[in-house]
Amino acid sequence: MEQQSWWRPGRGKAPSYLEQCRQLTAVRGEHLWLRAGSQTVQQQALRDFAQAMSHFFAGTHRRPTWRKAGRDEGFRIVAVRPEHVQRLNRKIGAIWVPKAGWVRFRWSRDVPGAKSYRVTCDRAGRWHIAFAALPVPVPAPGTGEVVGVDRGVVVSAALSTGELLRAQRLSAGRQRRLALLQRKLARSQPGSCRRKATRHAIARLKAREADLRKDWCEKVSTDLARRFDVIRVEDLRIQDMTRSAKGSLGQPGRNVAAKAGLNREIMRSGWGLLVRRLEDKAPGRIQKVTSAYTSQRCSECGHVAAGNRKSQAVFACLACAVTLNADVNAARNIAAGHAVTARGRPGLPGRANREPHLPLLSA
Repeated sequence: MEQQSWWRPGRGKAPSYLEQCRQLTAVRGEHLWLRAGSQTVQQQALRDFAQAMSHFFAGTHRRPTWRKAGRDEGFRIVAVRPEHVQRLNRKIGAIWVPKAGWVRFRWSRDVPGAKSYRVTCDRAGRWHIAFAALPVPVPAPGTGEVVGVDRGVVVSAALSTGELLRAQRLSAGRQRRLALLQRKLARSQPGSCRRKATRHAIARLKAREADLRKDWCEKVSTDLARRFDVIRVEDLRIQDMTRSAKGSLGQPGRNVAAKAGLNREIMRSGWGLLVRRLEDKAPGRIQKVTSAYTSQRCSECGHVAAGNRKSQAVFACLACAVTLNADVNAARNIAAGHAVTARGRPGLPGRANREPHLPLLSA
């Protein structure tokens, strides 16, 4: 098949989806290993690629990346018939996969009229099947209550009600084992069987940690969607916050190791996943507030000063002398929709409190 990076300037026009299907038919007639696979799966991969490229040129999505062996394994099946999905008992189901026949899977939840599914294999060697279905929103309680969520590293999510929530992590024993395996991986010879086994053991621990984080985000998002009508969170650009600080050869970065450790802790806290699941379960009830000076503003009197934040966990207002948890104070400011712009210049008397209540909300 013709391969070219046509999204770069100066390249020729890309072949259309129909042209790629004709090329696929010709290649399947020449190679037995390609003909042994399902043509439906292969055509669907071409259709997904064409859709990804159209979204990229439209400016709504990023440029498609190459699929990596051992990390992006899987395929998608569309136009699923109802008789191709069967439930054998309370825990086990079966599905008809082209070229593979009936495959059993664990029935973890109902399949409400799914028309397509995706089969994937993660780095730990576990196979998953995911059915495409529109999620049902969690109904609002109708009480009119508003909650603010402040996301952090030590405390993954602090609520304006005073609750401090922490994302689940690996146990101390598994963390020690993970560190030992990573050291062993660094000393192993590339391409050896020992290195392969060590990478697989690390992948299993990483998968367990990801499962714990996803389970925590699912439970917290469902609980918040059921308890509150409006949920306000900080408008954070997580991708920019977790960008590497190593720099370049001409301009090397500073405190690279410390920044890498901070990035890992941010990713382990599940900031983006929590907000994404909230938007799925409570559509239209999530409001993003500008996070400017929410950690320096007193939720009681509105005084803004850098000295109010005594430490990571302690907030003591210099004006009204109120003392409370710093994350809870920030969550209360987020719940009220208050943020101070750069015009306030916190720390300067007279100007910091000129406009203490500026609602900066973005849907």
